[in-house]
Amino acid sequence: MTAHQSAAWPVPVGVAPDVLAQIQADFARDWQRLMDDARQGQLAAPTDRRFAGEAWRGSAQHLLMAHAYLLSAKAMERMVDAADVSDALRARLRFSVMQWVDAIAPSNFLALNPEAQQSIVASAGKALDVGLSNLIADLRKGRISQTDESQFEIGVNVATTPGQVVYENKLFQLIQYAPTTERVHERPLVIIPPNINKFYILDLQPANSLVRHAVDAGLTVFMVSWRNPVAGDKDGTEHASWSDYLDEAVLRALAVASEISGQDQVNALGFCVGGTMLASALALAEARGEQPVAALTLLTALLDFRDTGVLDVFVDETHALLRDRQLGGGGLMSGRELATTFSFLRPNELVWNYVVGNYLKGQTPPAFDLLFWNADGTNLPGPFFAWYFRNTYLENNLKVPGRCTAAGLPLDLTRLSMPVYIYGSREDHIVPWPSAYASTQLLRGPRRFVLGASGHIAGVINPPAKQRRSYWVVGEEAGGDDYLPGDPVAWLGRATEHAGSWWPDWLAWLAPHGGRLVKAPAKQGSKAYPPLEPAPGRYVKVRAM
Repeated sequence: MTAHQSAAWPVPVGVAPDVLAQIQADFARDWQRLMDDARQGQLAAPTDRRFAGEAWRGSAQHLLMAHAYLLSAKAMERMVDAADVSDALRARLRFSVMQWVDAIAPSNFLALNPEAQQSIVASAGKALDVGLSNLIADLRKGRISQTDESQFEIGVNVATTPGQVVYENKLFQLIQYAPTTERVHERPLVIIPPNINKFYILDLQPANSLVRHAVDAGLTVFMVSWRNPVAGDKDGTEHASWSDYLDEAVLRALAVASEISGQDQVNALGFCVGGTMLASALALAEARGEQPVAALTLLTALLDFRDTGVLDVFVDETHALLRDRQLGGGGLMSGRELATTFSFLRPNELVWNYVVGNYLKGQTPPAFDLLFWNADGTNLPGPFFAWYFRNTYLENNLKVPGRCTAAGLPLDLTRLSMPVYIYGSREDHIVPWPSAYASTQLLRGPRRFVLGASGHIAGVINPPAKQRRSYWVVGEEAGGDDYLPGDPVAWLGRATEHAGSWWPDWLAWLAPHGGRLVKAPAKQGSKAYPPLEPAPGRYVKVRAM
């Protein structure tokens, strides 16, 4: 074999012999202890909720199987942690092992799950019949049902805040919500949601609607409702680019809201990918010598993509080239593929939990508005997605002044100098909070960083009336908003935790930027932009195919 041929063989992943021997010794010791406890009838119920039910505790054989599975899974995880590989490869190994280990859990198989068997016996076989029906229905839909979708209808019991669509083009509709107060701030708030999902995560039901809460606080709120392109559309949306979305959607929405309200500037909020798009669009406006936004809010948004958390396992040049070839010239990035990817970031919670409940036990998942929204994904124009994947997640170009362009102009986020409220969620697996914090080092205006408890969605959708969770800010005695060190951990070290929702903190910050209080408009739109249809409009009701 030549040296060239030898180099072509893959190098096996190795674990240092002494570390491997220790893992094997620990496994053998724990296995022996497990066998001893089983013989003596002293096996305790596992803390893992998959095996915590009475049926597992009541069957010695199944209880032993659950413990053996958990012990084996722990050994595999230790081997990944000890593997002599780069951190990037270790993350991919950990993700791959997690997928395999979670998939082979005995709870996922009818022959090995005593709870599922018990439900079939107790229902005289009805659970099996219903489970098969659920499986067939989901196969037809092409996805696993995470909630009872029959209990929700867009515009009826989700996305119900009253308003009017006042503008539309092939990329978006713009909703203006009706006021609920006699007086409103003269400067409106324009919300740019992520185009990976529908906007109504911010307007689920009245009790947890950020939109309704903002309207009730005296804000005139405009919302972008993204077009969901589907196969067969004839208007060329499948060829829309990143630049098109900045110019023809984000900046257009800001301009329409400005014209309707009669204000030279508006306030704007971007959530997740919407925040990335909003900041990029404002950089494009800045390159033209325009400042359409007075105050900016970024919620769990990435501008610096140096650390993208668990999503980094999908990011490499090979994947980017594949997307360039598949989608760079046109076509659609499937919403179904995106949804599947995000579900398998937490497979036990968002996949196997429903496999067991829906199919093995024949249960109908409970009605949950957030999971109804989660299942209502959107397709993305191929060129937009290919550009976004390469220039953000792979190459992190947005944070470098002039490296990215739109409409033929260089983008420079460091030239944005308006006041900005930056929010991150402490347990966010989509936008790790230190990455949300990193925006404080790019933007140049007065900045306030707030860290909320919980994850990407639950941390954001936290209405004050629930009196749940908490948030962290640096108090004036510790430096206040001026204390923004490069190290986010140093920031957290000075931050003070406050009980409840961050929403009141945000509204208190935004109010001084809203201008005078004026009489609320009697109707939505204007002579130039008359209402087209009631909110939530047509676009949000189109399902991804």
